[in-house]
Amino acid sequence: MAYSFPHPLGRPGIAETALQQILGLERLGVSLTLFCTSLGGVDLPESVVVHETMVFAGRRVPHRAIGVQRAYDFHDARVAHWLRANHERVDIVHAWPRGCLRTLQEAALLHKPAVRESPNPHTASVMRASAAAESHAGVSLPRNHSHAHDERVLKKEIAEYDAATAVLVPSDYARREFIAEGFDPSRLLQHRYGCDLGRFPARREPPRVGEKHPFRAVFVGRGDPTKGLHVALDAWRRAAIDDGELLVAGTILPGYRRALVAGLESPGVRELGFVTDIARVLAESDVLILPSWTEGSALVTLEAQASGCVPLVSEASGPIGVAGIDHLEQRVGDVDELAAQLAELAVDPQRLGEMSARGTQQRDFLSWDRAAEALVGCYRRAIALSQERRGATR
Repeated sequence: MAYSFPHPLGRPGIAETALQQILGLERLGVSLTLFCTSLGGVDLPESVVVHETMVFAGRRVPHRAIGVQRAYDFHDARVAHWLRANHERVDIVHAWPRGCLRTLQEAALLHKPAVRESPNPHTASVMRASAAAESHAGVSLPRNHSHAHDERVLKKEIAEYDAATAVLVPSDYARREFIAEGFDPSRLLQHRYGCDLGRFPARREPPRVGEKHPFRAVFVGRGDPTKGLHVALDAWRRAAIDDGELLVAGTILPGYRRALVAGLESPGVRELGFVTDIARVLAESDVLILPSWTEGSALVTLEAQASGCVPLVSEASGPIGVAGIDHLEQRVGDVDELAAQLAELAVDPQRLGEMSARGTQQRDFLSWDRAAEALVGCYRRAIALSQERRGATR
């Protein structure tokens, strides 16, 4: 198969997702030809054939050196050119957004099944939800924010959806949002993301909330309105947990910070800034708060579950599992509901312990290896879908 990722590997966020997918597929014995702009210092197994599309004479060329979209387009052109010359060696193409339209179109011309990763819900949904988050917080997103409204981006991503055999979605929420935008459900293939179990070890003992172990919550994410930090701070204040602590892990946008001053100065709130060792923070916290306005499937929720840290998340965060058992869920922007959940778990160590144990008991299910199995299942369905289409047009 050909796997196209128009960014460097070796970074947090979607690069981590792509890397773990690649490693999981390789462990399953999938023959992989990888295209990325650079490896970013990552060591991959020798069985993975690597093409670095933005490395010349051994040096990485940053996207901004030629313009970010030009870099995406250059990557896309190189993958499409390779596919044209090597299509007989390819069973399926897996491509990521922004730098894949020509590749997907070439695959269609060659009658090769191609799936387009969608780490977020439908882009129209994301932009609409982000605007709602801005309104709720009273703060505007920067123009260059990935979720800011941009008709050119929306038009191109819809073209990518249309060019693909099928679109990969990582959660029930993402699937529902595509369908709500009128997307054909038969062309949605739902897989899931995973957790690096080696990096996020299981909790050795259940949470102990009491005099020596105060209730601790943590918010992990980018500090902007779409992640709902203002909701988390308001809910924490309303919950009024005696001697409780709310850790805020992540860089906060300056304009947003000005709207959060009162919340950040509330009793028990402690800023950590950007944190590299998220595993330690999750291991030392009882609950994760993530009241997002829009997510495909936030990796930190899976990492929290595997660590025994109970997720308290919005319905738009793309959680995996059963609400009320694997996580607690709120309607988007519902401060009172989140506050009630915090207050409940803070005084109910038995339920907190049961939910914590539930996460660590299903660690194998949360792994990237199990996620890779689901992804291979999606590849098989995409191949079958492509064959059905070819049969229908003959």
